[in-house]
Amino acid sequence: MMHVPMEQAVDAAARSQQAPMRILLGTEHPYLPQIRGGAQSSTHELATAFIARGHHVAVVCGLTGAGWIGWRGRAALKARSYGWNKRRNWVCDRSLGYEVHRAWFARDAIAAVASHFDAQVAVLQSGLPVSLAARLDRTAVRTFIYLRNVELDDLGGNPAKLEGTGFIANSQFTANSFRHSHGLEVPTVYPLVLPDNYRVESTRQNVTFINPRPCKGLDIALAIARSCPDIPFVFVEAWTLDSAERAQLKQRLAQLPNVTLRPATGDMRSVYRHAGIILAPSIWNEAFGRVAAEAHISGIPVVGSDCGGLPEAIGPGGTVVPRSADIAVWVRELRRLWQDPVIYAQTAAAAVAHAAREAMNADRQVDSLIDILRHHPV
Repeated sequence: MMHVPMEQAVDAAARSQQAPMRILLGTEHPYLPQIRGGAQSSTHELATAFIARGHHVAVVCGLTGAGWIGWRGRAALKARSYGWNKRRNWVCDRSLGYEVHRAWFARDAIAAVASHFDAQVAVLQSGLPVSLAARLDRTAVRTFIYLRNVELDDLGGNPAKLEGTGFIANSQFTANSFRHSHGLEVPTVYPLVLPDNYRVESTRQNVTFINPRPCKGLDIALAIARSCPDIPFVFVEAWTLDSAERAQLKQRLAQLPNVTLRPATGDMRSVYRHAGIILAPSIWNEAFGRVAAEAHISGIPVVGSDCGGLPEAIGPGGTVVPRSADIAVWVRELRRLWQDPVIYAQTAAAAVAHAAREAMNADRQVDSLIDILRHHPV
């Protein structure tokens, strides 16, 4: 038997631990560019970070009929139903710089996509991840669910009954929720927010409310704007607003001349460039609060509710208001920041520091995730 010097053996072991992985990210929801949101942004930034480390990444996701990707997908899937390659029930594009496999129902395609991509690891996220995991051969693919919501309906099944699966939480609130509801002990890695994608020099001209939907506190935001006619507000549409919801929103905003409605955008820097305060009056249990993490990078304070993981995300970089508080409390806290330059400067500095904390350091987060994907028991 050949003798291998200890130094060479250690180097070989280290190299083997750093071998590139083939990582499949999965969700039942549609994906960029067909739909945009916090989960989609987190997934894309995770994919690009893994690729930058030398790993091979693909995404499997839902497909809608919207846009050129939807049109091309419909045509390709219809052609296959009549002829060649009938068994491939997904379409693939590289519009984002990596493979994105889209299917009408991702759960029906994920096993075949995993085999086609030769996935070693699967990371399944919001959008029925338990249903997706159940379709995978979890003895061949190390499978993890990145818990990004605490609503059980979003999971597509009971995660505690899913053998051969690891879990990651996107906040301490999420980890605690699943410990209490399902007895799961879950490591926490906050959503990856790459600073260069969000950092701006803000003109601080308005109060910005992103995703004006009822569950995000639309009624509270409208009441605050009505009570502060001297403050300019910008409401930024969600990608998921349908035509009826948009028409109703415009009707309600017609009575508020201090509110401007902006269309959804893929470049959040264009939103933060003029934001002085981010308003986040959510009334549902947010698992984290990505909008706060994004805004803090540029020293933009957040006034938000105490729902779910929002207080974790806001920290000292803003004000947390109880969900049961009267509108007068929201108005008072908003005006305190808007009108007092000393308090504003102190809070803006705290926001920058909160964004720079170790738990939000992108390199550290990626290191933690890679370590979990390689070594955490499933």
